[in-house]
Amino acid sequence: MTLRLSHFCAGYGRVPVVRDISLEIGEGRIVGLLGANGAGKTTLMRGISGLATMQGGSIEFAGSDVTGWSSAQRVACGLIQVPQGRHLFGEMSVRENLEMGAYLVTGEAARARMEEVFSLFPILRERERQAAALLSGGEQQMLAVARALMSGPRCLLMDEPSLGLAPKAFNLILDVVKRINEGGTTVFIAEQNARKVLRVAHYGYVLENGRIAAEGESRALLADDRIQRSYLGVVHS
Repeated sequence: MTLRLSHFCAGYGRVPVVRDISLEIGEGRIVGLLGANGAGKTTLMRGISGLATMQGGSIEFAGSDVTGWSSAQRVACGLIQVPQGRHLFGEMSVRENLEMGAYLVTGEAARARMEEVFSLFPILRERERQAAALLSGGEQQMLAVARALMSGPRCLLMDEPSLGLAPKAFNLILDVVKRINEGGTTVFIAEQNARKVLRVAHYGYVLENGRIAAEGESRALLADDRIQRSYLGVVHS
């Protein structure tokens, strides 16, 4: 099992945001974390990464208990997050941002990864000397994903990748998610756009008010009337 949370609680300071979360993300799977704005998706992702205060429970990753590990240690073992809002180095070039993502690798390995991300996002090769701040919103999201891939993730955590993107740009991101998953990378993606995520994911969890409200195989969630009414914008007469 790649990633397992058991009775996981997290928040900021002493304020709880997500409570008693237990979930499993199998190796080589795409799993969606769905829910409305404010449901706790970002806090859950940040808690897994070690960036939000963990208030209870445990995290197991690739057979190791990483509960007490720092965020840097989690990155080093392959648990990599693409944060909401991208957090790029705006004044640095595309290539320099990618090089920052490759700080754990050097030499030929870093060059090989650079070629891999350029093959996934050809526009970044065209823009490699351009400042990140001058990219379009879609290109900045591509760069944020590419930078994470430079670290060689075993499990890629993605927090609201559709934020601020046109539908076409988000579709391109999801196409890349499928491609990297086919290459063996596990993906856990938190997203409000439930319908699109469920079309690429194998499994989904629905988060509501900081707790898991529903879960299941993606096809089952897409066919569930309650899920459709609450999260997919479908109303049956």
